[in-house]
Amino acid sequence: MNKHERYVEVCKQMELLGIKDVSTKRQRNNDTRVWRLPIKNDNSGKTLIEVASFSTGYVRNQNSGYSNYQLNKRCEGEPEFFDSGRKDSMGRTLYTQFTTRSCVLIPNEIDRLEYLISYCLKNYYIKRANQVVEGAYVDKWYHEYMLEEANSPTVTRNLKKISELESEVRDLENKLAETKVRQDVSVIVNGHRYKVL
Repeated sequence: MNKHERYVEVCKQMELLGIKDVSTKRQRNNDTRVWRLPIKNDNSGKTLIEVASFSTGYVRNQNSGYSNYQLNKRCEGEPEFFDSGRKDSMGRTLYTQFTTRSCVLIPNEIDRLEYLISYCLKNYYIKRANQVVEGAYVDKWYHEYMLEEANSPTVTRNLKKISELESEVRDLENKLAETKVRQDVSVIVNGHRYKVL
């Protein structure tokens, strides 16, 4: 698949997922693209999640935290050694080893967009699948707790009792309806109308 076909495929996927390009003119001039997902942000609940692709190779979340954060994969950097300022018993300098974690940059735009789609699918669309339409988020543990409570023996007994009581109410309503019909019955004897009780 050539680059153009990959780009068309990515655009189709974004359209299918409801992801919209909301880049400003200045961002486009800087080869930055900002995309808005149709999923509400957990922190505010009012704004929709925005992610961005930068020409520097970074992919970032734009509005779900205190500051923008990288969505790129992380890797261990090469270890660096620093003079600790101490010496061993033989008089040799002791060094401290320091290792950093850094982001794996994605230099190609089409690769960044494909990575962005797969990241959003996994972390926003699938993990937040239990987010209802109004934007209220139902935690997985709460949902499981409510299911467990609904299937507990106490709830089952209470539901059975409620069903029995509803049946009794229906029976009483039917008896009441029958008695009302009887009150409306009247008989005419010698030209006079009499109500039957």
